[in-house]
Amino acid sequence: MSIKYRKTRAVLADVCTVEEAEGLLEWLTATPKAKVDLAAASHLHMAVLQALLATRPRVVAPPKDEFLARWVMPILEPENQGEVST
Repeated sequence: MSIKYRKTRAVLADVCTVEEAEGLLEWLTATPKAKVDLAAASHLHMAVLQALLATRPRVVAPPKDEFLARWVMPILEPENQGEVST
């Protein structure tokens, strides 16, 4: 598994697959003040991204991966929550 769960932090690493999305969503929903660490993530399946967008946890470590940092982080940042680009 590429997602490790701690008390209030989920650490996503390498390739996060569709099989991990449901568990992530359940954990995020059940964990008050959940945070995510994306530093080691290199690929997020769309279902994993949807779980993050649905629950809007605080990102405590942005991804080092250039694509994720450029295209995914902006939509997860608090100032962009609720906004949809057209």
